[in-house]
Amino acid sequence: MKRIGLWAALLIAVVCNMDAQQPSADAAPAPLHIGSVNVSGSIMERYEFWDFFQGPRQSNYNFSGTLLQLAFSQNRSGYDWMVDFAAPVLLNLPNHAVQPSPYGQYGLGGSYYAASKKDTNEAGFFVKQAYVRFKRDTSSVQVGRFEFADGMEGAPKDPTLAALRASRIQQHLIGTFGFSDVRRSFDGGHYDWSSNGWDFTAVAAIPTRGVFQTDGWGWVTTPFAYAALTRDFGFKHSNGEWRAFGIYYNDDRSVVKTDNRSAAAKAHDLGGINIATFGSHYIQDVTTQAGVFDVLWWGAVQTGKWGLLTQKSGAANGEAGFQPNGFGPLHPWIRGGMFWSSGDGNATDGTHGTFFVMLPTPRIYARFPFYNEMNNSDAFAELILRPHKRVTFRSDFHDVWLSNRHDLWYGGGGAFQPWTFGFTGRPSNGLSSLAKVYDTGGDFQLTRQLGLGLYFGYAQGGAVVKKIFPTGYDSKFGYIELDYAF
Repeated sequence: MKRIGLWAALLIAVVCNMDAQQPSADAAPAPLHIGSVNVSGSIMERYEFWDFFQGPRQSNYNFSGTLLQLAFSQNRSGYDWMVDFAAPVLLNLPNHAVQPSPYGQYGLGGSYYAASKKDTNEAGFFVKQAYVRFKRDTSSVQVGRFEFADGMEGAPKDPTLAALRASRIQQHLIGTFGFSDVRRSFDGGHYDWSSNGWDFTAVAAIPTRGVFQTDGWGWVTTPFAYAALTRDFGFKHSNGEWRAFGIYYNDDRSVVKTDNRSAAAKAHDLGGINIATFGSHYIQDVTTQAGVFDVLWWGAVQTGKWGLLTQKSGAANGEAGFQPNGFGPLHPWIRGGMFWSSGDGNATDGTHGTFFVMLPTPRIYARFPFYNEMNNSDAFAELILRPHKRVTFRSDFHDVWLSNRHDLWYGGGGAFQPWTFGFTGRPSNGLSSLAKVYDTGGDFQLTRQLGLGLYFGYAQGGAVVKKIFPTGYDSKFGYIELDYAF
């Protein structure tokens, strides 16, 4: 408690004196150079507090995660390059927050411990990015190890569209797992062409290890190919964007898949996963005298093979928002919507109907990350307040249930080491209500280089949770995060 009080006192003091501390806040710090080579880096420190649904042993714990990065780069007229080193450090991981089925992993602390050498303190060092990018007129080719997020192609100038892409479009299916203390990158090639509001992107790559294990050197043999065509458009009082995309994903590892079949059936089906995904998104805002309205659509369908099964699945998301005028410096943004992804209704037929999210960043869409977007229905309402150009508050309410009560309660964000599948599943027991989630958080850009993030979430477990965790079906999660960049 003393440590929390010190953090709170620091936050109050800094926010109250934000402008006084930074009279030239808009002036960027002088870049560091070694000759013509740029030097940059960052330090992320996050302290997490977990009070998971009450199961045997260690449901309540806290731990610390740190990620240090140091990058060297150079930008020339015809090419640029970067080498980025990363050193994650995990301290005080819970050593009893992983229990046999149906309890599973109690939050992210359990996930880190399960992926480690079963040590409560872990550290690593690896090359996170190492690439060269060749540029010519409106196109570029990037080769090596790099970061990639689906849905972030192009660069809309409209701030509402840019915010929607960052918070509600990107990394549904391919991403860096940016909330983890290790994260992932991709080894391969990335082609991009942009001109007059059009963007075409193609990526062929294989993900690196990392995410929950501090060793990020090697690969996970789950390659993918991605292609997307994106178009920005604008009218007098309206701006918009649409994208059409396709992804081919392959996983030939001989590991047991996470699905709703019996243990014996899964053990006898170590065949590969070969899935094609086709989808699109559409976002648009309209400026009126009352304020700014926005609408959003994202959807995808899947076909292919899930081992011995045929893959047939889909997902869709529809949202709307309003930024009303007349509320002074608060600049509120009210949003709401519904996400749905298919689940599997029959564990014994020849079809796998669970929508498969491949290599996402789950926490963008589940800020309290005890679930993901597989077999998921999520109705939400959201309020964003922006009282200062460097301060943002966000509060959400989510009512989450399983799309199909014969499928599993899924978690995880994709393959991150060769010997584990990358997704977990708990039984639904024929029930569907998962949880009601209430959360709030704030992001404070204290200086040009230093940011502070605060978050607290509360989950009131539904029938699915109560069946597995009958002695304690409420859960809490919070963190304090400092980010320093130079």
